[in-house]
Amino acid sequence: MVLAGCGHQTAAQDEAMTVTVQNKGSDTIVNLALAWAERYHDINPQVRVAVTGGGSGTGIAALINGTVDIANASRKIKTEEIEAAQANGIEPVTFVIARDAIAIIVHPSNPVDKLTLQQISDIFSGKITNWQEVGGEDRPIVLLSRETNSGTHVFFLEEVIRLGNKDDDTLFSQDTLLLPSSEGIGAEVRQNPNAIGYDGLGYVTDDMKTIAVSRAPGEEFWEPKVETVNTGKYPIARELYMYTAGEPEGAIYDYMGWILNPEAQQIVLDLGFVPIRKIE
Repeated sequence: MVLAGCGHQTAAQDEAMTVTVQNKGSDTIVNLALAWAERYHDINPQVRVAVTGGGSGTGIAALINGTVDIANASRKIKTEEIEAAQANGIEPVTFVIARDAIAIIVHPSNPVDKLTLQQISDIFSGKITNWQEVGGEDRPIVLLSRETNSGTHVFFLEEVIRLGNKDDDTLFSQDTLLLPSSEGIGAEVRQNPNAIGYDGLGYVTDDMKTIAVSRAPGEEFWEPKVETVNTGKYPIARELYMYTAGEPEGAIYDYMGWILNPEAQQIVLDLGFVPIRKIE
């Protein structure tokens, strides 16, 4: 601000005034985070938000060891992760920045169009191995999942495969193909008629088929949509998070405040996620 009245500034001076915010983590959130960072830089050129993916676990680990300012995660931070951060003098602060539906996706040619949560659990745990068992054709089921450092993987294991039962120790089938990205799951579903996977709503495209889901036999089936998430009808929905190292200050405080405003939340909606506040 002092230099504003001094006339011409050199490139070196501009660079010196630039603040870089390191932002790392969830691959579910990465495209949204990149869109936010780009738009925020247009508004405030002196702040550059450097966004990288790698998974929720990777982002939280970076927050714990003090190498990022903001960690993105598609799951809640674990107690042991909070304790590890505190041991390093870091107090994670939680921000809910959007909501998401996890869509169950299959090849468009698959005749199966609805499943209960129990059927999905049985499929991904390996109890059901043929599409014929759930009303489809006599074909083997090919299972696709994110890798274990993914927050989406953890959420799906705990809330879908284990149906939210903390005492359940059911695991993904050993035959599950683990893929490093949401885009990878989508690409495999598009080319494999036997495949079933799961992806955040923002990664669902018109050339894949989403499965309607019910909480239990006899209950209504719901498609993954913004409206069904907001009304609590779609059974596989979650909040998306950013974690800061302590209460944010300065440029990080301003950026987190902007993320929660209508302009940034409109970007949430534009990218297929669910805003946490009403967009006029």
